Amino acid sequence: MLFAYNTMSRIALISDIHANLPALEAVMKDIEQLQCNAVYCLGDVVGYNANPSECLEFIRSRQIPTVRGNHDEEAIGEDNPAGMNPVAYNALMWTRQQLSEEQKKWLRRAPFQRILPNEIVLVHATQDKPNSWAYVTNVDTATHSINMLRDNQFLCFNGHTHVPRTFIRHEGSIHEYESGDIQLLKTNKYLINVGSVGQPRDGDPRAAYGVLDEDSMVYYQRRVEYDVAEAQRRILAAGLPDMLARRLGEGM
Repeated sequence: MLFAYNTMSRIALISDIHANLPALEAVMKDIEQLQCNAVYCLGDVVGYNANPSECLEFIRSRQIPTVRGNHDEEAIGEDNPAGMNPVAYNALMWTRQQLSEEQKKWLRRAPFQRILPNEIVLVHATQDKPNSWAYVTNVDTATHSINMLRDNQFLCFNGHTHVPRTFIRHEGSIHEYESGDIQLLKTNKYLINVGSVGQPRDGDPRAAYGVLDEDSMVYYQRRVEYDVAEAQRRILAAGLPDMLARRLGEGM
């Protein structure tokens, strides 16, 4: 997608990096080429992949405002998480060993929600209960988050499912769409999932993120090629479950 105008009001929204440094570097290169003037992270900097410390430092060193995701939350804990599948559990235990105490302190300082000066809301999972880690997968599960938007708010961005999706409330009814480029109207309410940088799950292995142009109020869904083979190699070299490497090539 080519941008048809010159503007310096582009906001980049990245989420679910999941310790995939090759994907993060490719996305940030794309963001720089688009001359975005702000970047926000919607959580899950760590988890699953092989470079949790490096990805965290990448975000931290650039002072990218970040909300806390569920994998970030588990990485700073000490207990055994309930209900986590064995693959995710093994990756979590390994991740905890890779992070320094200072890095864990940085994750602890990340809030569960951010509200930008223009009243745009950022969360990892849901707006109504941002630290319950519920999944928004359909109109029913999107309803509470959209209805939480106040009169002066019309737009909430999230991640968590790794699947780009847009939910729009128009004249009282909420509808679901595959995320794509969309003209935003302040007469509607929106919940937009920007997809995953580091572990897409929509069948497209390319890294996903979003760009909001504040001048035109157009949202652009971005997909970026990156070196998947290198990310897979790093997973296997770290001794992480090979399923984590396979799924990157499948986008699942």
